[in-house]
Amino acid sequence: MRVWRLVLWLSLALGLSACGKHQSAADRSPSGAPPVAAAPTQHPAVIPQKPAEAASDLPSKITRMNEDGSETVEDVPSDSGAHNPLLAAVASTVAAATSSASAAATSGATPWQEGVNYTRIVPAQPTSVPPGQVEVLEFFWYACPHCNALDPLIESWRRTKPGYIAFSRVHVMWNEGHRALARLFYTLDSMGKLDQLHSEVFKEIHVNGDPLAAADPVESERMQTAFVKKFGVSEAAFKQAYHSFDVDNAMRRADELVQRYRVDGVPRIIVNGKYVADVASAGSPERLVSLIGDLAAQEHKH
Repeated sequence: MRVWRLVLWLSLALGLSACGKHQSAADRSPSGAPPVAAAPTQHPAVIPQKPAEAASDLPSKITRMNEDGSETVEDVPSDSGAHNPLLAAVASTVAAATSSASAAATSGATPWQEGVNYTRIVPAQPTSVPPGQVEVLEFFWYACPHCNALDPLIESWRRTKPGYIAFSRVHVMWNEGHRALARLFYTLDSMGKLDQLHSEVFKEIHVNGDPLAAADPVESERMQTAFVKKFGVSEAAFKQAYHSFDVDNAMRRADELVQRYRVDGVPRIIVNGKYVADVASAGSPERLVSLIGDLAAQEHKH
């Protein structure tokens, strides 16, 4: 029984990795099944969002920490969308991270290793929060099973996080299917309906089997309108917001952030424009939430 539980736990750890840039809604696991494992990727550095930006302002290197304590500086990888096949290493990474965390708790040292649990973005990127606030961004996709699995933990953390953390979700828009769900997300946000319906969207897609998106944008709008009407949202108000300047502008900004941080897998977390992490790097969904809080607290002190 213990062996069976260990195998199941490791399988879930492998599965809760990321959805890749080239996945579509058709690649999602069937309702109720464990998420299909996706190969964890090395976190890319940031790329320019506009060709006119000066090269000196753009990240060109990633600094990684080696086991002996030395640092290795790598060039920014090309934007090929390829993923590094490291699934076999995830189980040992989780075990090592857990062991390190226990040792750290005893010694009073931090359980996190730069280059292992998170990657530093070089140079750090500007944020959109007031002084004294720490920006935390979660890049996600409603149809991603890994985002769906992580979301309850993120929601619980969001409701209890310190006041100095400014948290925002950013919906990726890699293709038209992603864009259709992104428009739903930003429409609900503009209407002040996210607190009510954010979790319901995940449920509709992953439990009820309704994709809420189609190849035809008109059909996507019809499906999404029918969905929100079930929760008492006015069809007229929804359609007005759906095609509003505010939603278009929010989608443009989200797309710029996706390009700037070279997001090719979700869920992915950016802390204060300086650090990038995900479930695979942190070791587990719970450890990722702890890592976010610790990195944010570190930034708040500086």
